[in-house]
Amino acid sequence: MEFDSSAPIWRQLVDEFTRRIVCHEWAPGAKLPGVREIAAALGVNPNTAQRALAELEREGLCRSERTTGRFVTENQDRIDAARADLARSAADTFVDRALGLGMRKAQAKALIEQRWSNHDSDQTSSEGA
Repeated sequence: MEFDSSAPIWRQLVDEFTRRIVCHEWAPGAKLPGVREIAAALGVNPNTAQRALAELEREGLCRSERTTGRFVTENQDRIDAARADLARSAADTFVDRALGLGMRKAQAKALIEQRWSNHDSDQTSSEGA
């Protein structure tokens, strides 16, 4: 994972872990890796990994069991809400950048439609392979 110097590492970890949960890389109910394992794999301080996992728990995306570790929530509504939050953030970033480029709303919408169609085509052709 590459980190952006403009945001705290623990916050970037929360975003990455949230992405893994909403994309089911970490399935509902699955046991999460331990703090030391995460820290070693990502090259971060264990305290940073701990802070990110604690925030993930505070946000309701995982739960702690005292003797067995942390587990991904099985609450699909919470996972869906996290997915929507990530999508809104991505959309806000796109809109900000498009406005910064001087694009009009109609141009941005057309671009999204075109890119979405390209991705649909890519997905359809990879499913047929």
